[in-house]
Amino acid sequence: MGADKGKKQKVDEENNNIIDEKLIFSIEKLQEIQDELEKINEKASDEVLEVEQKYNEIRKPVYDKRNDVISSISDFWLTAFLSHPVLGNLLTEEDQKIFKFVSSIEVEDSKDVKSGHSITFNFKPNPYFENSKLSKTYTFLEDGPTKITATTIKWKEGMGIPNGVADKKKGNKRSHAEESFFTWFSEVNQKGDVDDDENEILDIQDDEVAEIIKDDLWPNPLNYFDHEPDEEDIESDEGKDSGGSEEEEEDEDDEDEEDE
Repeated sequence: MGADKGKKQKVDEENNNIIDEKLIFSIEKLQEIQDELEKINEKASDEVLEVEQKYNEIRKPVYDKRNDVISSISDFWLTAFLSHPVLGNLLTEEDQKIFKFVSSIEVEDSKDVKSGHSITFNFKPNPYFENSKLSKTYTFLEDGPTKITATTIKWKEGMGIPNGVADKKKGNKRSHAEESFFTWFSEVNQKGDVDDDENEILDIQDDEVAEIIKDDLWPNPLNYFDHEPDEEDIESDEGKDSGGSEEEEEDEDDEDEEDE
């Protein structure tokens, strides 16, 4: 009886070893296939970047042509910004006066595309600052967070931070609604100025503005300059009007009953 039990145990161990060997073989084979796919994906990424680089060069003269036409339209970028559902909320009344001097906006990828991009606002001579352009650059680092740098605004005498355009003092937080859009150019990687949590929040907010300009406004600003209310908005307004009329009619009926 004991001998039979020993034989059974030995058979079970042999079967388990066979199963383990098959599993190991399958996993190794699967890893080889995944490695093969990874090489294909890397090659595809490189080729996609090459295509993107090629078409960036093709797009550039077309963007230049577009900027030439935009420069002939009064307050084009101010109107496009104000019509945008997010960017329009970022401009104070003072910002809107400054935006009247924006001559063009440019978004450029780095030469290898994957390293980062820059956003540049070009300005006509204005009474607010000396700069002819303000740029913000995002550099994607392989071993760390995104590096953010920007042009320092050279405010003219009597303009700038002390006069409410960008009153952002250390330790003095203001609500987003009161904050000038031009504080965006001062929101860069300056470790030590604020604690880690504030840095993280700054990066998230900053990235959102940059992404909207780069991926939404810049590709076709005419969508916002020539903005018309959506059909849903119109229907909603009409619904409110009709709802108001029904309430007025009910009020009138109640008044008639009281008079009787």
